[in-house]
Amino acid sequence: MKALVKHRAEPGLRLMDVPEPEAGPGDVLIRVLRTGICGTDLHIRAWDGWARQAVRAPLVLGHEFVGEVAAVGADVADTGDIAVGDLVSGEGHLVCGKCRNCLAGRRHLCRATVGLGVGRDGAFAEYVALPASNVWVHRTKVDLDVAAIFDPFGNAVHTALSFPLVGEDVLITGAGPIGIMAAAVAKHAGARNVVITDISEARLELARKAGATLAVNVAESTIADAQRRLGLREGFDVGLEMSGRAEAMRDMVANLTHGGKIAMLGLPAEEFAVDWAKIVTSMITVKGIYGREMFETWYAMTVLLEGGLDLTPVITGSYGYRDFDAAFDEAATARSGKIILDWTA
Repeated sequence: MKALVKHRAEPGLRLMDVPEPEAGPGDVLIRVLRTGICGTDLHIRAWDGWARQAVRAPLVLGHEFVGEVAAVGADVADTGDIAVGDLVSGEGHLVCGKCRNCLAGRRHLCRATVGLGVGRDGAFAEYVALPASNVWVHRTKVDLDVAAIFDPFGNAVHTALSFPLVGEDVLITGAGPIGIMAAAVAKHAGARNVVITDISEARLELARKAGATLAVNVAESTIADAQRRLGLREGFDVGLEMSGRAEAMRDMVANLTHGGKIAMLGLPAEEFAVDWAKIVTSMITVKGIYGREMFETWYAMTVLLEGGLDLTPVITGSYGYRDFDAAFDEAATARSGKIILDWTA
């Protein structure tokens, strides 16, 4: 089969012929239809410091996908829960199933998690095999491009719904694709105001289309200005930090109300200082977010889409898989939203 491979420990990717994966008794073999390009994939392509530490070449990339079930293992067939022909996406975090958190049903907290397309061969290929416990069957009609980005959509939902949002004023720092999706989720879930910040006008415009109340270019204006414009006298109630930037986190802390709450998904490239005295004296809660809750977040994603949440503004490009270089180049700009690779082209 064709697959997009990090073939050597160097920058770049290669489209190669590789063996089709084998599905064991508890596995599902999936014919891939569409995939989404993630920031993780960009890091691996560039072969930066993180990638050199996390990835061992050769490796098939990719963890955002939608596909059609091509075959199921004997144990899966006995349950009848997943059948050939089902439209599915996959949870990209494979857990041990034996640690304290896994046994307690908190699988997203497993210490032995292996990432699809990072620690094992992924979904940028014509076929991918996954344990049945990691497969999400789309039981209701869903656009294929949207189904392909359920993984990052789940990051947005997990972050946005970490704290109650109804009637609250929400600040989101970082208008990347996940930040934009979080803005759409927060507004859909009943937030009063959703303010999102970035320095890319193109991405801020995408955030406006997705439903943000205000999209603020912090190179030209401040979060305090946004507060005054909206008439907020005590600051924001909930912060969603999506950028991993020190200045964004510091601005968020400075503009939160007493008792405010921060869900932090943005992954900093290095350690940085924050005003812990402000966090203590303002009684601010800070919660780290990684991945999705399995599978409560997936259920919430499906229900949000059924309820009319529109993610199409965040999808800005689609390419046949043979044009992967152009797709990755666009995804690496500060102007794009989510970029899709079509594996049926």
